[in-house]
Amino acid sequence: MFSAMLLAISIVALSQFALYYWRAVLAGVAAQPVSDRVLVAAQVDNGRLTPQHFQTLAGLHDLTPDLYPNRGGLGLVRAYYRVLEGLDAFVGKKIPTFAAWSERERVICARYAAVQVDRRLRANLDVAASLHSC
Repeated sequence: MFSAMLLAISIVALSQFALYYWRAVLAGVAAQPVSDRVLVAAQVDNGRLTPQHFQTLAGLHDLTPDLYPNRGGLGLVRAYYRVLEGLDAFVGKKIPTFAAWSERERVICARYAAVQVDRRLRANLDVAASLHSC
């Protein structure tokens, strides 16, 4: 009985650590600068991303060719964004602080998508430049 309880507690602790680690990586990537060409392509006004830009940036991410398939995609971020959106629809109207937190998290998702689009675009331009130099 004790070993089963210890295993359950260990699994919960490991899952919590994995979630916090993933969230830290997400925030770290989202903190990187985004080029103006990505912001213009996503039709972002005055360089300030909002949660509504995530869908546009995810669409741009799907359109850019992936030269390095081992780099991070948007699969988990899309799921996280949808969960936040759904929770915000139910809980956000009743708890304003949750709505504010949810919006900040969705902005982080949008920034993450913008950085990923920028990385792909930069990699594609680097490959094109190297082909022209041959």
